[in-house]
Amino acid sequence: MRHLAGDAVEVRSAGSEPADQINPVAVEAMREVGIDITANEPKILDYATAEASDVIITMGCSDVCPAFPGKRYEDWKLEDPAGKGIEAVRPIRDEIRSRVETLLAELRRA
Repeated sequence: MRHLAGDAVEVRSAGSEPADQINPVAVEAMREVGIDITANEPKILDYATAEASDVIITMGCSDVCPAFPGKRYEDWKLEDPAGKGIEAVRPIRDEIRSRVETLLAELRRA
């Protein structure tokens, strides 16, 4: 979203059970499309982050994800890239991009 929206959208990234480090295969997959995520660090989704957000995107965490009243949620059921090689991660990356483009178009219309 940062890559596509620039400063038009404030992006926060967090998870319900964040890993210790960014997946190196995800770093490689993003680098292939000109996006550097090496400075990112996994963080837990906390109340302040959720409260400051208009839209919360979850990726298949179902009951594990915390719920925050009054927020717009979208659950993007995607394959988990953890432990997968680059050939398996590329389609996941591309699906996320497609969904982000759709979300960005909706936000721009709103």
